[in-house]
Amino acid sequence: MSAPQNAKIAAIQVTATPRVADNLATAGRLIAEAAQQGARLVALPEYFCLMGLRDTDKLGVKENFGGGPIQDFLAATAAREKVWIVGGTLPLACELPDKVRNASLVFDDAGHCIARYDKIHLFGFQTDTERYDERRALQPGDKVVTLQTPFGRIGLSVCYDLRFPELYRAMGEVDLILIPSAFTETTGRAHWDMLIRARAVENLCYVLAPAQGGHHENGRNTFGNSMIVDPWGEVLARLDKAPGVAVAELDHARIAAVRASMPALAHRTL
Repeated sequence: MSAPQNAKIAAIQVTATPRVADNLATAGRLIAEAAQQGARLVALPEYFCLMGLRDTDKLGVKENFGGGPIQDFLAATAAREKVWIVGGTLPLACELPDKVRNASLVFDDAGHCIARYDKIHLFGFQTDTERYDERRALQPGDKVVTLQTPFGRIGLSVCYDLRFPELYRAMGEVDLILIPSAFTETTGRAHWDMLIRARAVENLCYVLAPAQGGHHENGRNTFGNSMIVDPWGEVLARLDKAPGVAVAELDHARIAAVRASMPALAHRTL
């Protein structure tokens, strides 16, 4: 196998609505913008296609794996823009009629779906003013997923997975970790930055973390701050709240240099 290529990678940030068509139009515009900036791998945030008024709205737009308007959009956009796309997440049908899988799909630059990861850890959070419980509408996944690409080995995860470092250790050595997210304003303000940078430092790899940002029609506020972080924990690109594109270079010489100076992966004993 040939050596992995350096490449520009991009995080797309959106403020998704309850209307799938509007969300796909926004995603398409921002993917095209990332491609124009030279990105070869573009990642969308969790639920880029729908931020429903209710948790159960996901059931109304769920697709069978292999085809549907959202998957067709991702495939066609990847082929048209000639970029690899990590399709944030979308709701895919499962064996339970009242639930879906929160699935992240990877499409190559010819529009072929080559990997699928179903979110394993389901978010739960409760305060006096906020309450979230993804178990009401989601069925968790149970498989760790990595894939080989022209840009190196990539590990897939989603949002709340970020809080479980054992998932990333189970991936083995990867060059890039994907963390499409829709962090709440409350949890994001407290923990997003430190957790993203910790995952990069612990695994001595790049982290690409596209996120939802802003105030949504359902009343939810998401933290935004989509980030690209290098293996030393340096933030290479970051957005604020508004929809946009963050681009940075994935540099394999940087990975090698950091791992040579701090060979923590080789020092593991557990």
